[in-house]
Amino acid sequence: MVRKGRAGSSPAPGTAVNGSRADAAPGPRGRIAPTPSGYLHAGNAFNFLLTERLVRHLGGHLLLRIDDLDVGRMRPEFVEDIFRSLEWLGIAWDDGPSGPDALERVWSQRHRSPQYRKCLSELRERGALYACDHSRTSLLEDRSPGKPYCAHRSGDLPFDAPGAVWRLRVPEDTRIVIQQFDKGGEEVDLMSVMPDPVLRVRDGRPGYQIASLCDDLVQGIDLIVRGADLLPSSACQTHLARVLGRTAFMDVRFVHHGLIFGQDGLKLSKSAGADSLKAMRERNADPTVLKAMADKKAMEILEAHGD
Repeated sequence: MVRKGRAGSSPAPGTAVNGSRADAAPGPRGRIAPTPSGYLHAGNAFNFLLTERLVRHLGGHLLLRIDDLDVGRMRPEFVEDIFRSLEWLGIAWDDGPSGPDALERVWSQRHRSPQYRKCLSELRERGALYACDHSRTSLLEDRSPGKPYCAHRSGDLPFDAPGAVWRLRVPEDTRIVIQQFDKGGEEVDLMSVMPDPVLRVRDGRPGYQIASLCDDLVQGIDLIVRGADLLPSSACQTHLARVLGRTAFMDVRFVHHGLIFGQDGLKLSKSAGADSLKAMRERNADPTVLKAMADKKAMEILEAHGD
């Protein structure tokens, strides 16, 4: 199989896997960042295509980053599906792994774990974290009326308590302004959409929010295209960057697009069902409709931005 993209087992010239933006592309630096926790679906495809359309139109640089930190949910067949899906969609990227072997050798998130842990240490030193030993169910049951956070928020539980997660202590009435590429600033009440998110999970692994932020910072990402359901994550990561003093993230522009729903009217999820890209490829489906949808949305966004 011929892989799209020019990056293989090592980073492309001028770009460091764990460094800052060093390419000469005059436009934004965007990324496609799938998670190998299931077979990709049409919603993922739309996001990838829209990201590529926007980055290319703006003369930017496109990175493929596979968010593989959660090894418990990762499967080799899901990793392979990412590359097959991108090839089927005709998407080429400028930096990132050319296949599963390159991902394993160079581009896997586990190679950047020390950076994630360094950021966690900084947050802990700043008093921004606390330990929590609640399960999701018990947390909901034990919360005080009007208080959407854990009772251990006071810091009474040791960080090394067995089975404890580390949560970010979000100040009440924390309002984050998200810089939308096509809409300008949008204010989000972080406590109402994501109260005290987990930044280190029970097995000691850094969580999604801190890993995603660190990767975007170190890889020089300044255009992030996400589904509207990830607006809380954008607000959380913007707040995290502020707490850490990573001012470069304040220059990031976001696009939060509408979601694609299945034939049953429900939000798509990763599966091997009829809505998966794998199933579409196996029945020789044509991605033309998905491409047309992405083209239309990209033009709407660019017109709203004034391009």
